Amino acid sequence: MAELEGLEFGKSDFVLLDEVTMEQFMENLKLRFEKGRIYTFIGEVVVSVNPYKQLDIYGKEVIEDYRGRELYENPPHLYAVADAAYKAMKRRAKDTCIVISGESGAGKTEASKFIMQYIAAITNPSQRAEVESVKNVLLKSNCVLEAFGNAKTNRNDNSSRFGKYMDINFNFNGDPTGGHINNYLLEKSRVVQQQEGERNFHSYYQLLRGGSDDLLKSLYLQRDPAEYAYTSQGATVTLASNNDSLCHKAVLAALKVIGFTADEISSIYKILGTILHLGNLQFTSDGEHATLDGEDTVKHISKLTSTEAENARKALLYRTVATGGGEVIEKGHNEQQASFGKDAFAKALYERLFGWIVGRINAVIEVKDYNPALHGKNTVIGVLDIYGFEIFYNNRSLFIELILRQEQDEYQREGITWQHIEYFNNQIIVDLVEQSHKGIISILDEACLTVGKVTDTVCLDSMNKKLGQHPHYTSRKLLPPDKTMEFNRDFRIRHYAGDVTYSVEGFLDKNKDPLFQDFKRLMYNSSDPVLKEMWPDGKMSITEVTKRPLTAATLFKNSIIALVDKLACKEPYYVRCIKPNEVKSPLLFDDARCQHQVAYLGLLENVRVRRAGFAYRQPYARFLQRYKMTCEYTWPNHLMSTDQEAVEAIVNQHGFEDDVAYGLTKLFVRTPRTLFTLEQERAALIPILVLFLQKVWRGALARMRCRKIRAIYTIMTYYKCYKVKAHFWEVERRFANVRNMADYGKSVEWPASPATLAQFHSITQHLYRRWWARQLIKNIPPSDMAEVRAKVAALAALCGERVDWGYSRAWERDYLANAKDSMLTSSNFVRITKELKNKDQYGHVLFSCFVRMLNWFNSTKDRALLITDKHIYRLEPKKHFKVQKRIALDTVVGLSVTSGTDQMVALHTASHDDILVHLQRGQLNPNQDRVGELVGTLTDHFTRVKNTTLPVKVRSTGVQVHMSGKPKSISVESKPGQTIADFKKSRAGFTLLMPHQ
Repeated sequence: MAELEGLEFGKSDFVLLDEVTMEQFMENLKLRFEKGRIYTFIGEVVVSVNPYKQLDIYGKEVIEDYRGRELYENPPHLYAVADAAYKAMKRRAKDTCIVISGESGAGKTEASKFIMQYIAAITNPSQRAEVESVKNVLLKSNCVLEAFGNAKTNRNDNSSRFGKYMDINFNFNGDPTGGHINNYLLEKSRVVQQQEGERNFHSYYQLLRGGSDDLLKSLYLQRDPAEYAYTSQGATVTLASNNDSLCHKAVLAALKVIGFTADEISSIYKILGTILHLGNLQFTSDGEHATLDGEDTVKHISKLTSTEAENARKALLYRTVATGGGEVIEKGHNEQQASFGKDAFAKALYERLFGWIVGRINAVIEVKDYNPALHGKNTVIGVLDIYGFEIFYNNRSLFIELILRQEQDEYQREGITWQHIEYFNNQIIVDLVEQSHKGIISILDEACLTVGKVTDTVCLDSMNKKLGQHPHYTSRKLLPPDKTMEFNRDFRIRHYAGDVTYSVEGFLDKNKDPLFQDFKRLMYNSSDPVLKEMWPDGKMSITEVTKRPLTAATLFKNSIIALVDKLACKEPYYVRCIKPNEVKSPLLFDDARCQHQVAYLGLLENVRVRRAGFAYRQPYARFLQRYKMTCEYTWPNHLMSTDQEAVEAIVNQHGFEDDVAYGLTKLFVRTPRTLFTLEQERAALIPILVLFLQKVWRGALARMRCRKIRAIYTIMTYYKCYKVKAHFWEVERRFANVRNMADYGKSVEWPASPATLAQFHSITQHLYRRWWARQLIKNIPPSDMAEVRAKVAALAALCGERVDWGYSRAWERDYLANAKDSMLTSSNFVRITKELKNKDQYGHVLFSCFVRMLNWFNSTKDRALLITDKHIYRLEPKKHFKVQKRIALDTVVGLSVTSGTDQMVALHTASHDDILVHLQRGQLNPNQDRVGELVGTLTDHFTRVKNTTLPVKVRSTGVQVHMSGKPKSISVESKPGQTIADFKKSRAGFTLLMPHQ
């Protein structure tokens, strides 16, 4: 540690002092305080001096400096002990606790806040919502508990007036999963009485100064704390009004974050208002009985507690008592009894409110749905912040815990030879206070149980008689010359750190701390569910026999025993807080005051034990488990006879044999440097081991995955074979008898094929269709084959875009030569075609019919169209079919038709002088389409004879043509009143006007 801070700051660990004397200890403590070094180590114990000023040593950067580091790697700090406790919990799955002790004003509460802040900051890197919620509630609960459990004292503006022990639960990942808060020894007497210069609990002033006008009005309160007896005794009601107002808002926000409902928050402030009104109740004497001054206050109390006003008044003025015969009578209070009962009721209200708030917080933050088998081990870090070291003029409490005997006993138990350190055995003081039948608590309880008038003085006389021979007890009666004690009032306990004087005034009343059953029944019968929940003991009838309630001293003793039991099962870490002066100055160091605290905290003895002892000790098995990878003889498992021999092998390999001692069950390491070196080597080896384990495990996973994949592929192969065969079987079953079917199986549905048979399925379907077509074609006469081929060609060319194309009728082709279609002109046409055939030597006629077409002058005329295997002829019917134009069939490069029912056909030529005609129906088939016949005949001829494809375009609205080299657009329109189809000139070209249908 000396390497981390310069010598000008003193020794950062008291174990490094040249000599262990009080003078050197105080000199080092004072030097570090003056240099702004408020933390100093004693081994693993942190000594903290309240600086009374803000220091820039708690930010995120500082947290990162201490995160995951060993205790001795950084200068002393609260973060160091917090990280050590967290690492011990996470590494060894060991429950730990951090005990924060010191007198009021020494900084215990602030220390616990910084420890909580550190633990919250270093956990949960993944920022999961549920873990963040737990951390948020744990941090916010501090704000609420301070408001209701802290107060301003003459020593501290924010003094905890209760002991707080908080368990934080962690999962196996080290993330907080919940927590639990235990509160001890709430100073409820502060509710009704404060010393000069002090205040009641913060909650009252925050309510009065920070509450909204509507809230105060609903509680029948005024904003000035001086108006209320319980908040005006300490003469400091004007202190920090702005701070109270801001704190009230913070508490309200914290309550909502924690999960308190609006009704629950309302009930909390109603109870605070009730207590304030109780304090202002005044009683006057009416003979033997007391009466109330101001019925309005009682009405306010009854409304705030949701009880009947008359019942509240009776509870304040009367006590209901059951006689031995079961008779119930009402016994009126005198003025003193009524006032005492009112104060007891106010204290009990606040105590139960505080306990309910703690319980409500616990219900939110407790670990839920925890299953060790599923979630791993649940570990705990406890944080204890407890008051009780104050030296009042009327001292009522003392709490001290020493670890020195535990330290020395362990060395003796393990057979380790070391220098024995003498220290005061506190057991004799403990027995003086709490020994059964003889101790102060027993004498006090006995006096409280005695029937009749027993006074504080009688109780003191009883202690003088029973404890007069005790070497650590005295009083003025036993030691008359000592004028620092008063007769019949004071007694003194001689403690190793100094003498402590106690006054017996009020001892019996405070120890009995009675609360009349009438108040319990009144609250239990409240219609406010929160208030009713706080008073379950009010359920009992007045005639029921109940045990006498435990006295305050016994409750105190039981609380401390329960607390010590909690701490005993955890690995402890300590923060010892010291108050440097009484005036809260950041500069003044009161040597006498600090020396007294060093003495009663046992810090000097702690230094002696640490110097003479060992900084680290660990059972052999656990040490071996952690560091066996650093030695070749112990990794992965040793072959030696005992774990101790294996540990010796590790120590000897690293050359640390002079810095250790071997106990019966544990290894003791003298200096932290040895442990640090081992941790460094372990940290360097961990990545190598992790990589090795990852390699082995990944190899095992890969082999398992490979075996699974092989099995999968085997299953897939057999399954695919099955699916293929199943498909074959199904196809065979469905098509087994198609040869004998009327449609040769065309109606049979094909089964869905596996993906692997998609190509085979397509080929099979194609083969079937060819077979099916062959079965149909072989029954067709050869004379009909030309028509069949033409229809097939038309089907392929039109691609289904023209619905009606005449496929269902017989195609005549040469309609002009057919007497049935053209009875008046057919003979003349036949004669002309014979002449043309002889002249042009064509083979046969492909198609002929009458058409409506455009001439060279863009006028429409009726003409005859003759298409042979060599030429296309345009003939004049009225002039005995005179040839007007002859075009070689080879010049035709394409056809265009529409998708409608019109009979327009455009024959595109290579010379860009296209032929546009509208086919006219004759007598043979007056309502049948002839476009499909022309398209099929020409495309079939080009395919079979010329071995070329004739492109066919099917347009939805019109066609595009070239006339005399100029492009024209031909559209189709239906016109009402139009009798015949005819072409009409338009802007873009021509329009075919069709009769309206």
